Amino acid sequence: MLTQICAKRIKRFPVILALILFSAFPVTLAAEALQHISLTRTGLMPEDIAIIINDSDPLSQQVGSYYQRARQIPEVNVIHLRFPPGRTTLTATEFKQLKAKIDRLTPEHVQAFAVAWTAPYRVECMSLTSALAFGFDKKYCADKCEPTAPSPYFNALGSYPFDDYKIRPAMMLAGTSFTQIKDLIDRGIASDHTFPKGQAYLLNTSDKARSTRAITFAETAKEFTGIFPVQVLEADFISDRKDVLFYFTGLTHVSSLDTLEFIPGALADHLTSVGGMLTDSSQMSSLRWLEAGATASYGTVIEPCSFPQKFPSPVVAMFHYALGASALEAYWKSVAWPGQGVFIGEPLAKPFAPLLREMSTDRFELKIFSPRVGRLKIEKSHSAAGPFKLASRPQTIRRGENRFLLKFNEKTDGYLKLHWN
Repeated sequence: MLTQICAKRIKRFPVILALILFSAFPVTLAAEALQHISLTRTGLMPEDIAIIINDSDPLSQQVGSYYQRARQIPEVNVIHLRFPPGRTTLTATEFKQLKAKIDRLTPEHVQAFAVAWTAPYRVECMSLTSALAFGFDKKYCADKCEPTAPSPYFNALGSYPFDDYKIRPAMMLAGTSFTQIKDLIDRGIASDHTFPKGQAYLLNTSDKARSTRAITFAETAKEFTGIFPVQVLEADFISDRKDVLFYFTGLTHVSSLDTLEFIPGALADHLTSVGGMLTDSSQMSSLRWLEAGATASYGTVIEPCSFPQKFPSPVVAMFHYALGASALEAYWKSVAWPGQGVFIGEPLAKPFAPLLREMSTDRFELKIFSPRVGRLKIEKSHSAAGPFKLASRPQTIRRGENRFLLKFNEKTDGYLKLHWN
């Protein structure tokens, strides 16, 4: 199966990650020390995101403004459009006009989009998020039960989708009210660098047509032994759980969401025909996951048939999230054929991104989460330009959470690079 192949590919991936200055620590470090220590980049940063706002939609303006402030998105990364709101679908002609303006206004360094509205969520036979990434193209659609064009970003390496793959994946800051969307944004921010201890729930339901992903669940649980607790259940729903970090299932409607507590940063979705019809679905809208407390979700906007490739692969989503990728990256990388699917949630949530904090004078703790065994290398130089040389023997990174204690004084030690695979 596709997901099993992905798990095997993951094990032999080479690491091609750029080293950058890590500038978003949620703790206070000495400013001088911060300028002298760099970490491996694991996911998108605020400067990588452009916010798209519809100035004809007051809620879009309110959401976009709040998200820019909350995530400290640079003003140059805010793109203003104006078109009639309130519709679920854009025509291909109208979208192409909007896309031309978006492309013209998007700074070259931008890697992804945050869309500050809930409707329209579709461009004829494509989702809005996929149309923004690929441009409108009917090869990403299917009139019957057929495959669609694959995504070059599926199970991809690195955190520069535009630089490396010439696409800008998008995620919608979706909800039915400003309060709901504000809560979503706040959950995403609260999740950063938290290394949550929640569970993954993979449900094989009584609806076999919508449980096509279940064939991979046992292997997924095996892959994540010692990383995430994974429960594979023969059930239609779970209830009264306070530790939901991942929830992947298949039904037209999912019961008892109001009895669950989702950990900030949680990913959750249900494989069904039209969960991505956010505001007018005859089935359960993917918005219900966000309203229940998830931080990101996914659904198809038009009948996809039950191809598992058109829905998130749990093993791939969980793997990239565990590496420290953002919710946008982990979800996008998990869908092989995303043309008909819409991604919703807080794009920059990164619960497993590395954390460096000062414990006491000249003493630091580095926390890393990893789904695989690796090596931490510490390199030192008296100049920011290098050359950098190993300061000590590489240290082993175990699967799961890792903590490393470091001694560093910028006046005597110069500059450090901490990188791992």
